[in-house]
Amino acid sequence: MTTESITLPPRSEIPAEQTWDLHSVFATNDDWDAAGKTLLEKLPLLAAFKGRFAEGPQTLLEYVRLFQETAELIGKIGTYASNEYSVDTNNQAAGGRAGQARSLMARFAAAVSFANPELMSIGFDTLRQWMQQTPELAFLAHYFDQLERRQAHVRSGEVEEVLALTGDPFGGPYAIYSAINSADLTFRPAKAADGTSMDVGQSSIGSLVTHPDRDVRRTGWESYNDSYLAFKNTYTATLTAAVKQDVFNARTRRYESSLHAALGPNNIPVEVFHNLLNVFQKNLPTWHRYWQLRKKVLGYDQFHVYDIKAPLSTAKPVVPFEQAVDWICEGMAPLGDDYVRTLRYGCTEGRWVDRACNLGKREGAFSSGSHGTQPFIMMSYANDVFSLSTLAHELGHSMHSYYSHKNQPFIYGRYTLFAAEVASNFNQAMVRDYLFRTQTDANFQIALIEEAMSNYHRYFFIMPTLARFELEMHQRAERGAPLSADILIGLMADLFQEGYGSEVVFDRERIGITWAQFVHMYMNFYVYAYATGISGAHALSHGILAGKPGAVDKYLGFLKAGGSQYPLDALKVAGVDLLSPEPVESAFAVLAGLVDRLESLLVK
Repeated sequence: MTTESITLPPRSEIPAEQTWDLHSVFATNDDWDAAGKTLLEKLPLLAAFKGRFAEGPQTLLEYVRLFQETAELIGKIGTYASNEYSVDTNNQAAGGRAGQARSLMARFAAAVSFANPELMSIGFDTLRQWMQQTPELAFLAHYFDQLERRQAHVRSGEVEEVLALTGDPFGGPYAIYSAINSADLTFRPAKAADGTSMDVGQSSIGSLVTHPDRDVRRTGWESYNDSYLAFKNTYTATLTAAVKQDVFNARTRRYESSLHAALGPNNIPVEVFHNLLNVFQKNLPTWHRYWQLRKKVLGYDQFHVYDIKAPLSTAKPVVPFEQAVDWICEGMAPLGDDYVRTLRYGCTEGRWVDRACNLGKREGAFSSGSHGTQPFIMMSYANDVFSLSTLAHELGHSMHSYYSHKNQPFIYGRYTLFAAEVASNFNQAMVRDYLFRTQTDANFQIALIEEAMSNYHRYFFIMPTLARFELEMHQRAERGAPLSADILIGLMADLFQEGYGSEVVFDRERIGITWAQFVHMYMNFYVYAYATGISGAHALSHGILAGKPGAVDKYLGFLKAGGSQYPLDALKVAGVDLLSPEPVESAFAVLAGLVDRLESLLVK
């Protein structure tokens, strides 16, 4: 029996070409420090506008210009600090800078907290007159409309300042979660059937649960969940604090509930959320059929959660990073040369992507950046179809940011989370369609369907289940009901038991701790947007692939719109109405079709 061990390298041993070019934001840490000092010098200048807006449109224009300039600077400061820490949470200096950046953001928010109440006091009729008198202010039309829609939830200048100052201490639960999750949490190694030890970490768990060796999958999955269970009380404390902060913010801003507070500012009716959950529950039998098919093909007497991503073919395709970039560019070709050329540059000499697997790298994958920076993608690339799809997903976010920042002023450069998951899933749908048409080998086709089902499993099974959990948690907090580790684990387990049905062996404690593994739970009602996003993405990609006239230009227009429109309006212009449950129903039909296609291939 071998005693071989496979370990993750420290960050210091990672080649530069596998990392992002963070120094494109600030060349050195000294430059970052200098930017922080510049920011602090600008804050009194912003605060000095308090009480002056009534002087007229020119004063307001001066403020807006200084605000956008300063906001872009704080965006760069935050991007540099948070990204540096994300890829190496063992770096104490980077952790310190990330904390400093959060404090600076809170001070900036406090310095400008007077603005919205003061604009409201002037009156929207007057503000619209100013836009006509001063064309340079005309771009604020949507901003004023947003402010008018939520004026019942904007408090006095003094209260707004206090709420802004809570931003730093209220970041505590997220910061504590991130530190435990990425730096302090340790895992016992996974064990292969031949005795090989494999490091379990946030950057390796994805490759372990898709490993062909069932012992690797089982021991990796058990190790991962057991480490979370060992800290279940700590994770409960951090998440409960975050949920109570959501309730505090909702009540302070006079919203009916935390759900209304999360969706209302973006003009999204809560019916969109509830429609999704209703359609999800109605379509659970599709998932039950998929578990049955997997169990049969794998030949197992018992089917476990760690078998959900077990490869169904012995010939697992190897997809190097460079090949993934080529295929993604070819899949996105319908969007035109500018899109593809920019995407390829970002993946190569632009060094947008931090793809290394190293110790201390945080879990999952994300795209980040701000006005004045290039996009940044963090992931742990594992040379397989799953990593290819993750890269396509994050590039969807990054290209959305690229076009948004390029075409919008700062105040509209950041699109909503609701719209974000459309662009990311759109890329996956386009690339998947291209590969289905061009990579006709049966084993590759099976691997593609497995990846697609894995993607759907995350976004159309895990995320809606977490959304149901999140709703129940907030409702309990709103009525003052207790929230303990055992209660949260029990609630999560009950929801997953309904989802997995009788086909999956149910390890109640390990499955019940799933909520602790998602940083998304610290982003007030975000997880549901993955399911609405994949629904919108499939509808829009279908139109483009079918050659629908104007579909490409409309989609690119959606990317360029950023936050200059309400997300439901921007998507409707692009060609999909997410106020209706129909796109979600259609996406579940795509899911059912994938199960049919997989069954046909496996029978052959």
